Amino acid sequence: MNRSTRSNDRYGRSGGSRSAGSGGGSRSGGRNGGSGGRFRSQGPRRPKAAAPQGEFALPVTITPALPAAETFGELDMPAPLLTTLTRLGVTEPFPIQAATLPNSLAGRDVLGRGRTGSGKTLAFGLALLARTAGQRAEPRQPLALVLVPTRELAQQVTDALTPYAQALHLRLATVVGGMSIGRQAGALRNGAEVVVATPGRLKDLIERRDCRLDEVRITVLDEADQMADMGFMPQVTELLNQVRADGQRLLFSATLDRNVDKLVRRFLNDPVVHSVDPSAGAVTTMEHHILHVQGTDKHATTVEIAARDGRVIMFLDTKHAVDRLTKDLLASGVRASALHGGKSQPQRNRTLAQFKSGQVTALVATNVAARGIHVDNLDLVVNVDPPTDHKDYLHRGGRTARAGESGSVVTLVLPNQRREITRLMATAGITPQITQVRSGDAELTRITGAQAPSGIPVTIAAPVADRPKRSSSSSSSRGRRSRPAQARRAGNGDRSSAPRNGDRSSAPRRNAASS
Repeated sequence: MNRSTRSNDRYGRSGGSRSAGSGGGSRSGGRNGGSGGRFRSQGPRRPKAAAPQGEFALPVTITPALPAAETFGELDMPAPLLTTLTRLGVTEPFPIQAATLPNSLAGRDVLGRGRTGSGKTLAFGLALLARTAGQRAEPRQPLALVLVPTRELAQQVTDALTPYAQALHLRLATVVGGMSIGRQAGALRNGAEVVVATPGRLKDLIERRDCRLDEVRITVLDEADQMADMGFMPQVTELLNQVRADGQRLLFSATLDRNVDKLVRRFLNDPVVHSVDPSAGAVTTMEHHILHVQGTDKHATTVEIAARDGRVIMFLDTKHAVDRLTKDLLASGVRASALHGGKSQPQRNRTLAQFKSGQVTALVATNVAARGIHVDNLDLVVNVDPPTDHKDYLHRGGRTARAGESGSVVTLVLPNQRREITRLMATAGITPQITQVRSGDAELTRITGAQAPSGIPVTIAAPVADRPKRSSSSSSSRGRRSRPAQARRAGNGDRSSAPRNGDRSSAPRRNAASS
């Protein structure tokens, strides 16, 4: 029986609650063998009350949660995982990891909220891998699933979990739009215990009969609020209806609102609820600045900030505005590159790699870069166009001050935007420092490191390996397709139903505990 058919009443449905003990309830084969699924008793349950916490009333945990772990060593995880954590320098769990891992390892459903950079990926990833260890997936039938809203976050999750999966001899497959669907189908046919996927591409592969979810025993929803905001809810619901009804659900996000409440009510059973930070997630190591600027001076101010020593991410509302500012910055001597949903996935991956290596110092982006991107030592984020939603502000700002580092978020505000930004900051729970600035001001330099650009135009060249090869003009090559033409034709059928404008990416993190 599918979990969703039992009842949609999260706060008063029938069904047994699970033990929070080390066994996590009755389970066949345990973590390293057998079915790995959960079998709940059908005894009566007392009604669930709602706790006024966060952006909506979070459910109260009925079955007492296990106490938080002080070290990874005291957790019930396979030795190879502990060895890998030590090798990568991950010595102490972050708060969200310490609180949720004892319970998720025991088989409990988890509803976790923590600000970006708080360590959510390892919080769900270590439990998922530990409870899948020792099992082998049949072709096209994964055992564990991580659903994420964008391509870049899927890659980030894959990168963060790969060394731990390799230590346990588990196979990972990444399933996202914008890449070869044939290769992804091949990875599933070869067998993959863990699949990290965006909903649209996974749905495509299921419809092609290249994947089945009826053996998925652990399902993770990462950044669930964004999936709801992006219109993925029908796809997510359809996919959750296909996984094992007795499986485990782990839902993690930096923010939780009423859109996510529908998923909580329908698919989570007596979850352990943990919130690392208040919903607003204002980071104590982060400074928030509102810079009041005049319309005639905004562009010059933006260029001076971009010309600073050190990297910066600059957010704008539209793809057109991103491309225009990037062109202006390059002409002014700033090594800038654009990132938005209109770029191909290889272009986006290349841009991020150049930004992380320092070849590009100013990343100009839409909200496509607001989540899932980790860059070491990034100390400044600039909202050239202020966000319209407080969650967008928090996620944009979350690209800095990650894993305990410090950083600043600067928002350029025109006179006619001041009232709306005041309301947005209040909703986000942030009290910013407000300063009136003009280009060339000492205060602008003090806050952002702004300086005059060199004025010498620069060009950001693609790596040699990324440049298309010319086909030979000799008679022996006539009739053969050039490599770019083959790639274009191969890509014609590679479409995902996931919205393009929300997709994103990342690379492995320096501090793996922050994953």
